[in-house]
Amino acid sequence: MSVLFRQITICGVGLIGGSLAMVARREGLAGRIVGLGRGQANLDVALARGIVDFATRDSAEAARGADLVMLATPVMTFPETLKAMLPYLPDDAVITDVGSVKSWVVDSLEPMLGPRMALVAAHPVAGKETTGAAAAEPGLFGGRRVIITPSARSLPGAAERVEALWRATGARVERMAPAAHDAILARASHLPQIAASALAAALGDERIDGRAAIEYGAGGLRDTTRIAASSAEMWRDICLTNRDAILAALRLYRGSLERFEQAVERGDAGALIELFERGRRMRERLT
Repeated sequence: MSVLFRQITICGVGLIGGSLAMVARREGLAGRIVGLGRGQANLDVALARGIVDFATRDSAEAARGADLVMLATPVMTFPETLKAMLPYLPDDAVITDVGSVKSWVVDSLEPMLGPRMALVAAHPVAGKETTGAAAAEPGLFGGRRVIITPSARSLPGAAERVEALWRATGARVERMAPAAHDAILARASHLPQIAASALAAALGDERIDGRAAIEYGAGGLRDTTRIAASSAEMWRDICLTNRDAILAALRLYRGSLERFEQAVERGDAGALIELFERGRRMRERLT
């Protein structure tokens, strides 16, 4: 495959940004890969693993020559990160991201762009609870969805190149309106994270007869709370930038919890069977 970008600058060389950089290098899609970060230790890992060619904590150094800037830091840092780079970017630079929220990203970043710049907002629906350049792996996106949310500043040529970059990872690329993305992901991704974190927080200090309740959990407790180990900073930003859609998802979940509570309180065996069966059927549909 031919080179898509002369220089890709990854802002935040962690699990997602680092994994994509590894694919870009393997497939020869970038002439040069630069990593911008806050912590020197993580940048050193990215260099040692060959994820990036050059690593810096200086926005100007990272911006020079970058025809693709990928924002892979916590969502609410995107405007500040891009603002620091804008004076040093090529006039025709393409800006993209990997955030789990899209309407806020589009609304925040588009007014900042120069007249020839493009924004191609994207969300790879993939990840693990581990973070940092040490966790990056080129096979992370194979068979997973990557959602592109075109907007007024998604110039056709830029959108096609960003999509080609993601297709090279083995991902299934699709397009969706930003608002539709946010409503769907609030239910399919953001709500599960909040549910797992809320359960873990509720049980963390719970003791019965002097015994820590969590020490008696088996695989179910581990599986259900696995994603509670994810980055608190990242999820804070998602909750604050996708508030309305997440509140709607939480109301949906609260209704289900209330139906369980009422069935248990009434001792309603039939209602409990129906609720557990409904949950089982949904779980069987997951691939």
